Amino acid sequence: MATTLRWLGHNTWLLETADHRILIDPFLNDSPTAPLKAAQVEVDFVLVSHGHYDHIADAVAILKRTGATVVSNFEICEWLVKQGVQKAESMNHGGTITLPFGRVKYTPAIHSSVLPDGTNGGNPGGFLLTLGDGTKLYFACDTALFSDMKLIGAGGLDLAVVPIGDRYTMGPDDAVEAVKLLAPKKALPCHYGTWPPIAQDANAWAARVKSEAKCEGLAIEPGDTVTL
Repeated sequence: MATTLRWLGHNTWLLETADHRILIDPFLNDSPTAPLKAAQVEVDFVLVSHGHYDHIADAVAILKRTGATVVSNFEICEWLVKQGVQKAESMNHGGTITLPFGRVKYTPAIHSSVLPDGTNGGNPGGFLLTLGDGTKLYFACDTALFSDMKLIGAGGLDLAVVPIGDRYTMGPDDAVEAVKLLAPKKALPCHYGTWPPIAQDANAWAARVKSEAKCEGLAIEPGDTVTL
């Protein structure tokens, strides 16, 4: 089975390998662009980048129902365990852990992180994944542009997912610069189009990525799948 990545709107992604299903930043039930509801998702692992509602809203329900393992920073894992989640792998910036589907590195992000009830959500981050077959994926998650993205991409990336919505994250211009630094084979945009304040033309951005970053820029609709 080929490894696939399905966009579920906003920054919610479903990564499927031959043996595992990994969900990133579950925001489904209240998302106006999600093609699925939380009750329809079956997963083994849930990765949470930071504490904002639009990235963690459905985490507790999905984790309890499926028995999946959550991977996030220390503060978020502690908070989720207090909500009744049974399996948690906590991390912090620069740390790497090995899981059944591959290796996960928790990378820096320039953003904020407060949990829905006002609890401190620790440091926000992104995820650098190295799958069992060697495929390397980087999910920048919610962040501004930062120069150390060049270091994140230094080992080679098959795919980078970067936000383009502007206002709360970097916008299209900075996201093109991010792709230049990361130098992946393919790049996907996220965190746009969910609400009017972050509306963007993803097709125009993908064309710029191709011409300016010399990378295959992809623009897909929520529900669409990319084969890796």
